Amino acid sequence: MFPHYAQATTESALKHAYKQLKLINWQPKIIEMGHFETDEEYVIPLTKSIQSQIDKDTHLLFSYHGLPVSHVKRIDKSKNHCQQLDNCCAIKSEANQLCYGHHCMLTTQTVVGLLGLKEEQWSLSFQSRIGPVKWLEPSTTNKVEELVKRGIKKLAIVAPAFLADGLETLEELDIGIREHFLELGGEELTVIKCLNDNQDWVEGLSKLVDKKFSQSATA
Repeated sequence: MFPHYAQATTESALKHAYKQLKLINWQPKIIEMGHFETDEEYVIPLTKSIQSQIDKDTHLLFSYHGLPVSHVKRIDKSKNHCQQLDNCCAIKSEANQLCYGHHCMLTTQTVVGLLGLKEEQWSLSFQSRIGPVKWLEPSTTNKVEELVKRGIKKLAIVAPAFLADGLETLEELDIGIREHFLELGGEELTVIKCLNDNQDWVEGLSKLVDKKFSQSATA
């Protein structure tokens, strides 16, 4: 289950599930969860989890799992939007309806609006890149370095693409990025826990599932 669509996650998981069902010759009715980057059942619990961890002096960094640029460009059937326009992920278009970067931007904009943050109080980045190919930018490491140069001393990082904590949050952010931030001169870093078993999220997920069932029944 992924809030933001990507072929590498959502589509590959579905393909694997359908393949396994075919192998055991079972064809139950499948209701796909799909992406839910701005659904209130997701963004409201996410916003609440952030709200108690920041104050007016905190800069909030939204760190999403990275993705090779080639993956998001494949989604753009028009071939003239993705990575062709400045700030393409922030521009709503038929070409990026299933763009991972656009979905991440939509979640960020929604939460920023709910929190009432000013432009200078938040940033967006992408983590967990591997290999030599070009990935979505800016990287979380580079963004943290930039923020310290800007004089940011108090930083909170939230990773909205991860619904449960794992290596990417517990090790990469809470250990690696924390050490880097402090070494550069930062003073206080808070890595906000993923939604995990957060009660608001558990209830929100239940409502999301009910909504998908209802939509399927009327389709």
